[in-house]
Amino acid sequence: MNEVSRHSPSLAELDTRSRELFRELVEAYLDTGEPVGSRTLSRRSGLALSPASIRNTLADLVSAGLLSAPHASAGRMPTHRGLRLFVDGLLQVGELGREEREAIEARVGAAGRRVGDVLNEASSMLSGLAGGAGLVASPAQDAPLRHVEFVPLSPGEVLAVLVSADGTVENRLMTAPPGLPAAALTEAGNYLSARLRGRTLAEAVEEIGREIAERRAQLDEAAAALVESGLADWSGGGDRTLIVRGQARLLENLDAAEDLERIRLLFEDIERKADILSLLDEARSGQGVRLFIGSENSLFSLSGSSVIVAPYRNRENRIIGALGVIGPTRLNYARVIPLVDYTARVVGRLVDAERSRS
Repeated sequence: MNEVSRHSPSLAELDTRSRELFRELVEAYLDTGEPVGSRTLSRRSGLALSPASIRNTLADLVSAGLLSAPHASAGRMPTHRGLRLFVDGLLQVGELGREEREAIEARVGAAGRRVGDVLNEASSMLSGLAGGAGLVASPAQDAPLRHVEFVPLSPGEVLAVLVSADGTVENRLMTAPPGLPAAALTEAGNYLSARLRGRTLAEAVEEIGREIAERRAQLDEAAAALVESGLADWSGGGDRTLIVRGQARLLENLDAAEDLERIRLLFEDIERKADILSLLDEARSGQGVRLFIGSENSLFSLSGSSVIVAPYRNRENRIIGALGVIGPTRLNYARVIPLVDYTARVVGRLVDAERSRS
């Protein structure tokens, strides 16, 4: 890998020849995923330049840190800095066509879809259309609850099942005292169902905690301890889920050992779901689609992946979640950026409508 300069030029600092060859090379790389040679550029660019002149210009772009040469005899490919320069200054992003928009509406918003179904389908669809893995962060759980139930799993472990008014079901694994009687589980579930019905956790946690502390709750000691433990866990921010679909697509078209190692590292990154949720939350600070290329985000600095994310909003324009695509840096940005943006708008509208009906 060639050493790059500390200063990466702006587009304004590139002459017309360099800028045109750089654009052609990046577009060819994004089309094929392969390093691009001078002969290919000569055919694509239409510039009256000899292969030697093209090689000299490419060498200057390598020195500037915008291109790299994976092998001495191979072609050139953009560095992460080069991709960023291309995306910010040369990429032409258009609107999705009417047929594409209708297809997204039909697939994600099929009749009868509940919130969980919408989010799952959006993640699968993004994966299929973008050629990477689809990521969707569920909204924070502020929908009213309908039912709470505790199910024994093993000594010391209990599964809490929370059913929201919008039909979303969330399962939470909890630690419980060994030998907790089944009657205490039933009692705790009935107590919470009665007090949470039609209210969010945030609305009810303080009141329930005060009632238990003042001994006004008609609960025995074991059931009260389970309720307190559950409320402490659920109100601590652990009420969001990450849906990942299409990881197998990241294994397609691998033809080098370093690619396989990069995907292995990426899989390890994806397993750290809390970190992915934090990354998606960064979309909340922007107005639209955000793009992270390679080491621009520390989570993917080793795997060298790109992430395109966008927030989805309710009718008050409040951000309620985020979704996106993760894949190799050779993603088709011109296609994927508007795809993620439009899907986020559709998901926000559908999730908000379903919550309003509940």
